[in-house]
Amino acid sequence: MEDPSLNQQTSTVSRGSLRELANVAVPLVLSCGSLSIMHVVDRIFLTWWSTDAVAAALPAGLIQWTIMSIAMGKAMYVNTFVAQYEGANQRQRVSEAVWQGVYLALIWGGLLLLCAPFAGIFFHWIGHTAEVQALEAEYFSILCLGSGPALLSAVLSCFYTGRGQTMVVMWVNLTSVLVNMLLDYCLIFGAGPFPALGIRGAAIATVTANVSTLLLYLFIMLARHEARRYGLFNHWRFNRELFMRLIRYGFPNGLLYFIDIIGFTLFIVLVGRIGKIELAATTIAFNLNSLAFVPMMGVGTAVMTLVGKRIGEGRPQLAVTTTWKAFAVSATYMLLFAVIYVGFPELLLRPYAPEVMTEDFLKVKQAAIVLLRFAALFSFFDAMVVVFGSAIRGAGDTRFCMIYTLLTGWAIMVIPTFLVWRYADVGEKLFGSWVACTSYLGVLGIGYLIRFLAGHWKQMRVIEDHFPEPTAEDSEQPAEGALT
Repeated sequence: MEDPSLNQQTSTVSRGSLRELANVAVPLVLSCGSLSIMHVVDRIFLTWWSTDAVAAALPAGLIQWTIMSIAMGKAMYVNTFVAQYEGANQRQRVSEAVWQGVYLALIWGGLLLLCAPFAGIFFHWIGHTAEVQALEAEYFSILCLGSGPALLSAVLSCFYTGRGQTMVVMWVNLTSVLVNMLLDYCLIFGAGPFPALGIRGAAIATVTANVSTLLLYLFIMLARHEARRYGLFNHWRFNRELFMRLIRYGFPNGLLYFIDIIGFTLFIVLVGRIGKIELAATTIAFNLNSLAFVPMMGVGTAVMTLVGKRIGEGRPQLAVTTTWKAFAVSATYMLLFAVIYVGFPELLLRPYAPEVMTEDFLKVKQAAIVLLRFAALFSFFDAMVVVFGSAIRGAGDTRFCMIYTLLTGWAIMVIPTFLVWRYADVGEKLFGSWVACTSYLGVLGIGYLIRFLAGHWKQMRVIEDHFPEPTAEDSEQPAEGALT
């Protein structure tokens, strides 16, 4: 049965209140924060292993994520369907939406395995140094093996986030992070009975963590009897109409992920062509910025969930209230990190220092200090991008987000970065590239704010206006009120 303490807690929370936002967002922030720490630790371990390894990890990881991003964006958009169906108290459709996401994840996960054999050719074409190329190809090939489990885990997580049960997601991710960090240390450096595999060990640890995440979700669903209560095993059949609606709204969301990530991937690739020092400094700066930005993704998922539920309930004005409260909290949080980036860069960079200081690392450190000032500058706009972008996508406004991100990403960041790399003096290339990146985030955040204020999203929804009559199987399911 459902945990009665959960129902009691959620029933006393006022819709649209800061407490409701906190109940949904805080576990997701902690969950995303743990993932951020995991990536930071991963990069620190690789920095200790070699400069080439840490220089290879970010571009290879970004490219693998770029290839997976369209599928991941569609898989994660199951959250909006679950939230709106939950708001409309349609539990059968919640289950059907999850299953359509599972089918999508299985198809794309299989296709992504085909990318691994071409890693060497692809990274040779990118043109980084030969040593970095070999490590990039190795890291990328292994990560591709974990694409399927990662996509399936994302879909199953939406079953919980869309219903506001974010504590489950938090504990699953915390467990996965611990598995990854432990295996990272053992497999990179060869602790105990494990061989020292360097960057290959880091990739194996990530794939193992993805598989453990999937198994944990399956175990929890069965142990808590949620599969029975929501009729998950009764509504497993392929639903062409719902699947196509998931594609209709989820595909622009996936393209949004793809466009955004490929823009930053091309940015990293172009910076890597400037030199190994510049690439390592950029890797570290983005890695440290993830300490602030990645937890913000938890707030974004919470906003998307609550906006979706309010749309399903037919109360969009409450969604407006929630969004502004989320932005106030997020902006304050990001500005705090901006102060840390500017005021304490030496402290932040200290864990990356190798035991024996090298001339290369001193150059990397000097460049990273400058780049952290850029991170401080665009952190406020990051809050706007995450909160207002998530709000309008939670209602179904995915097409605008896709088109606007495409236009601004290429016009303001990718093309100017290419021109800087191609024509600027050597000493100005890194600085000019980061000016383009910062400008892009500023324009993107302001554009999402304007779209949110326009209010078109209030009339949108991804679910049907009318629902089919419940079947005999559905009528046998115990009644359960929607969580708030």
